[in-house]
Amino acid sequence: MALTQFLPIILLLSLAAVHSTTANEPPKPAEKVLDVVVEGVVHCQSCGNYGTWALSKSKPIEGATISVICKDHRNRVSFYKACKTAKNGYFYAQLKGFVMSHSFLDHPLHACKVKLVSSPITTCNLLTNVNYGLYGAPLRYEDKKIVGTNYEAIVYAAGPLAFRPATCAPKARP
Repeated sequence: MALTQFLPIILLLSLAAVHSTTANEPPKPAEKVLDVVVEGVVHCQSCGNYGTWALSKSKPIEGATISVICKDHRNRVSFYKACKTAKNGYFYAQLKGFVMSHSFLDHPLHACKVKLVSSPITTCNLLTNVNYGLYGAPLRYEDKKIVGTNYEAIVYAAGPLAFRPATCAPKARP
């Protein structure tokens, strides 16, 4: 009978002891978010450079659509994202949801490519293969990171990519 009288007191003391040890622990730091980002520029290639990869006298295209396509080590599409370029032809594609199932084979440098999709300029909307924009421009690591409190983004580059005009005046022969 004496044990049954002290049982509630023993339970309260043991709960208090557990609570006091967890109350003194420092709060867990917030998890660090790690993003993968692809950036580049899309141009309208000048007629003078038609048939080459040169982009001199080209103009940036605002509102052009590019796609980032990543494939896993079995050549299956594991990630797809389309995005539009800004006023200066610049695109910044955050690969939210991109997951590497294999640390080397599914790495963005190996797994992802950037392709041209469409141009809003009707006079400059034919795809070119400048920097492999037609079949998929590979990503380049340029040691660029964006670091903040509990945030880090590794930035890869692709391109520059280009569309070209559908019609160009014939070049004058000397």
